[in-house]
Amino acid sequence: MRTYVRKCPTCGGEVIEKQVTEVLSGGVNTAFVKVTVGVCQHCGERLYTPDTVKKFEEIEAKLYHQDTSAFKPLGKSFQVSAF
Repeated sequence: MRTYVRKCPTCGGEVIEKQVTEVLSGGVNTAFVKVTVGVCQHCGERLYTPDTVKKFEEIEAKLYHQDTSAFKPLGKSFQVSAF
């Protein structure tokens, strides 16, 4: 279990550990990452450890540089012109 502050620095609400899905992007690529973070029960503020932020930055850099071989593809995205 990670250690988070007990009170939210934004509103003072109670912070609990919770698994959330973050959407990260780099260049034209996007990744969905499930991560355990501290979440304020009152305002929803998410509190990340420095290690989690560093990992997010590493993933975004890989996405930007098209280095996605270690990632599991989920499908394809398409842009559709107006009709």
